[in-house]
Amino acid sequence: MSEPVPPESGLSLHHVQLAIPSGSEDRCRAFYIDTLGMSEVAKPEALAARGGLWLRSGRLEIHLGVDDAFHPATKAHPGILVDDLDAVGTRLVAAGVRVTWDDLFPGHRRFYTTDPVGNRLEFLIPT
Repeated sequence: MSEPVPPESGLSLHHVQLAIPSGSEDRCRAFYIDTLGMSEVAKPEALAARGGLWLRSGRLEIHLGVDDAFHPATKAHPGILVDDLDAVGTRLVAAGVRVTWDDLFPGHRRFYTTDPVGNRLEFLIPT
């Protein structure tokens, strides 16, 4: 058995990839860019032909990749840290997006929602 990797090893997360169905890029742009305020990142030319899109906000990147056998991730999800949880929740609700608050994670406030294709997203802030 190998030794655990020490926290100072320099490991960090570059991006999270979520699957989307073919043809849903515009609906996802409206949600991630217009509602959440993320920016689209140009995909490398060799990858752009595959469809999907890449998004960024600060150091957070979410890559949305087209999957012909798409099934939304209804359990697995990214946990997205935010500076103002209430503002994000209010913005989502104003856009007609359902937000489900959850108080079961000690030391954090959080809620869940889904993107336009049904992928689960968690937004949270330490208390």
